[in-house]
Amino acid sequence: MKNITIADVASQAKVSKSTVSQYLNKRYEYMSESTRQKIEQTIKELNYHPNIVARSLKQKSTYTVGVIVANILHTFSTQIIRAIENYFHQHGFHIIVCNADDEPEKERNYIEMLMAKQVDGIIIFPTGGNIDLYKSMIKKEFPIVFMDRTIDELEIPTVMLDNIQASTLAVDRLVESGYSRIAIVTTSIIRNISPRVERIQGYKLALEQHQLPVQSIYIKTPEVDQIEEALDELFKQGKPPQAIIAGNDRVLIDVLKYIKQHNLKIPSEIAVIGIDEVSFASFFTPPITTISQPAIDMANLAVDLLLKQIKGADSADEKKVYRLQASLNERESC
Repeated sequence: MKNITIADVASQAKVSKSTVSQYLNKRYEYMSESTRQKIEQTIKELNYHPNIVARSLKQKSTYTVGVIVANILHTFSTQIIRAIENYFHQHGFHIIVCNADDEPEKERNYIEMLMAKQVDGIIIFPTGGNIDLYKSMIKKEFPIVFMDRTIDELEIPTVMLDNIQASTLAVDRLVESGYSRIAIVTTSIIRNISPRVERIQGYKLALEQHQLPVQSIYIKTPEVDQIEEALDELFKQGKPPQAIIAGNDRVLIDVLKYIKQHNLKIPSEIAVIGIDEVSFASFFTPPITTISQPAIDMANLAVDLLLKQIKGADSADEKKVYRLQASLNERESC
């Protein structure tokens, strides 16, 4: 079968090749509605599919971007991916999603692979373990945006939650409900991963604002496979916590599992708040109070920042950290 070309479409639709090209690039303002409909109908009749490789060579763009998440198991990661994909689709871009599993070496391999595939830019949830590679990307002026995590020494536009405000919302809610022995459990901070560190900072600041003591026995930062052991340490001490802030959705699942295994009653024996909304929170028994991240707004901002770089419209004031506000979902767990 003969390969249908843009010239064939133009000939049958009785328009110029440049008009068909404008249509394919969704520049509909350059043609009348009747011309647009005629081209659309001709493309369907001829079963024409644009040559993506040729288009990329001509326009020096693959219309593809990479998204590297630190851990795809987090609900927030999947929410962000979905929102990013939707917004990029509106701009005619495809995305390639990679999961680094919080492993710097895996992240490095994915960055190198995506750059070899000549993607137009990358949105990264950085592991923090590839500073040299991030610096190399900056030097090459490769479009890059960080999501969820910041690295202070690098001038890379970053979109993340106001984590201190999120923890403050949680502590304020618990104190208002009469709790004073409040624990926070998050995953490991060994690599100084900013959301985890900042949520603990926010927790400490909020306790101090309420004139409550900050006690290290109520702060736990275990590896994922050691969360149960950390919870044991919390509950087996002389004065166990009255309330727990789960630092992310994965911790929340382990906290709720532990509570069920030990027949503890929520909220009469232990109150719970989770940072990160989860799908089951509203129909759990009792419904779980959570702190939501504005995932769609964060994703859209990250896409806008990356597209500015791709289009060469990046400016110095864009190389900053954007912190969006969290919101409280009040339910019955505290």
